[in-house]
Amino acid sequence: MKVIETPVLIVGGAGCGLTSAIMLAHLGVESYLVERYPTTSPAPKAHYLNQRTMEIFREIGLADKIYGLSTPAENMSRVGWFTSLGGDGELDRKTIHLMDAFGGGELKEVYERDSPCRSANYPQLRLEPLLLEHARTLPLANINYYHEVQSFTQDADGVTATVLERESGETYQVRAKYMIAADGGRFVGPALGIPMDGLERLFDMVTCHFGADLSAEIDDDGPMIRWFINPEKGGSWGSGVMVALGPTKYDRHSEEWLLHFAFQPDDPAQFDADSVLPRLKELLRLPDLDARIIRMNNWKVQGVLARKFQEGRIFLAGDAAHRHPPTTGLGLNTAVQDAQNLTWKLAAVLQGKAGPSLLDTYEAERRPVAQRNVNWAMLTFQNHLVIDAGIGLIPGAPVEINREAFRVLFSDTPEGVTRRQRLDEVIKTQRTEFQAHDLEIGFYYGGDAVIGDGTDAPPQSPMGDVYHPVTRPGHRFPHAWLNGPEGRVSTLDLVGRGKFTLFVGSDQAGWQQAANDAASGVDIDVVLVGFGGYSAADDQWAKLRGISDEGAILVRPDGHVGWRAQDSSGRSQLSNALGAILGRQERVAQAA
Repeated sequence: MKVIETPVLIVGGAGCGLTSAIMLAHLGVESYLVERYPTTSPAPKAHYLNQRTMEIFREIGLADKIYGLSTPAENMSRVGWFTSLGGDGELDRKTIHLMDAFGGGELKEVYERDSPCRSANYPQLRLEPLLLEHARTLPLANINYYHEVQSFTQDADGVTATVLERESGETYQVRAKYMIAADGGRFVGPALGIPMDGLERLFDMVTCHFGADLSAEIDDDGPMIRWFINPEKGGSWGSGVMVALGPTKYDRHSEEWLLHFAFQPDDPAQFDADSVLPRLKELLRLPDLDARIIRMNNWKVQGVLARKFQEGRIFLAGDAAHRHPPTTGLGLNTAVQDAQNLTWKLAAVLQGKAGPSLLDTYEAERRPVAQRNVNWAMLTFQNHLVIDAGIGLIPGAPVEINREAFRVLFSDTPEGVTRRQRLDEVIKTQRTEFQAHDLEIGFYYGGDAVIGDGTDAPPQSPMGDVYHPVTRPGHRFPHAWLNGPEGRVSTLDLVGRGKFTLFVGSDQAGWQQAANDAASGVDIDVVLVGFGGYSAADDQWAKLRGISDEGAILVRPDGHVGWRAQDSSGRSQLSNALGAILGRQERVAQAA
């Protein structure tokens, strides 16, 4: 039997697996990816890419391409709640509420202050081919679709997998030092006996991907997401939620759309594409709509977390480690951020720059973040039912009673004013989903790959919206604009790419010598922000740096602060700090 040897075997060729292969290649590590399907997924799945994910894509050179192909910023600046898209009844085509979202409207200044990247909206069915195209330009990324792992074993030195080439029917073996399971939890996690804890089935949903011209029905291109709530269909999830899918226009002229809606688990028509078209027209109140069904997906809303993310030399990532409701768009974003955290650590160990214990920090750092994200997505999903209550909808009540609630809501009466005020206050709680600025970029790590300095953590917003940028160890290194020889750059443009970065305010020579002494084969760039080096473009860096002119901030390859020193006395501590972060106190002589 043919045997292929590789440092890293990646199982799964969706967003997480492809990002892992790309990032490993950029870090100089070869990988071998297998995906059981012949192509990337045709299902819309995720579409929202938050600022942290776009920062990662910026690092690997894909952000500008995504922005050029995806929803313009002005067309994802809000979300809206409406009674229906069409219809001519007394309660049809009414706007219930509009909310600034994803860094648009009044959020724009704050979001732009905190990141060089805006969020993006690009459906996964288009993102995955873009990732695949990029991966195939990288010689170190070996991509193999229509290949399926049938079994695997691991020992003290690596993982051996038996793989079926599905087109030819031939089998072969892959011998890897490490395996990344990015297979959505289909095979590797269950084979390892790792349980998923949480709620397995909250709702049964249909995603209808359809083509239609809706330009005559839409008069505002600002909302990226349109929620429909009306008395006949039982509130938010029963009435449907709609998003433009492009591919060339992401406004009222979008050629394709998706509509999510809930269905009863015993509904005999749930898998019947012929019955979905009438349901689609009914939900949109457009009986004469000329629409074509492109694809239907039936899925269950769940919030589950793997009990552990590592078993020996095998690591679970993405949906194999955590699965979320779609609200807040945390599934794919968390998966990309898993890949970023894991790949720099694998590269450091494989290249002999770190001890194997560094890999133990993957679970220690990412599992708490994933746990919070799963819980948050469950909260924001369920909170749509609170919005229904804020309107006055009563589950199970006769339709006429719920219609009357809408009539009063829109009425020019004192009670109508009160009900609209109540709804306004209730619906603002959904900023936990659409204005989750702190949740998206304010997460931080603790554990052995971070050297704490005894300072207090910044406030964590209970509603997930107010982000406090800091250089405290464990946190994402904050963005500030600098001027340098290459022009205007973000502090985030100077970190990552497989290296550590030491930011200093003065005495570059002294800190450079300390970095040289500490490095032992590790790449450390010393960046001076001050006289003779980069200059701050505004007062943001001075507000954020959190150290004196003589101090330093050590940023890990994933853009999180690993250690900082308030003054020059920290030069003598840099070597020990770096050694502790990397799981070594002296240079690791050989690759794992």
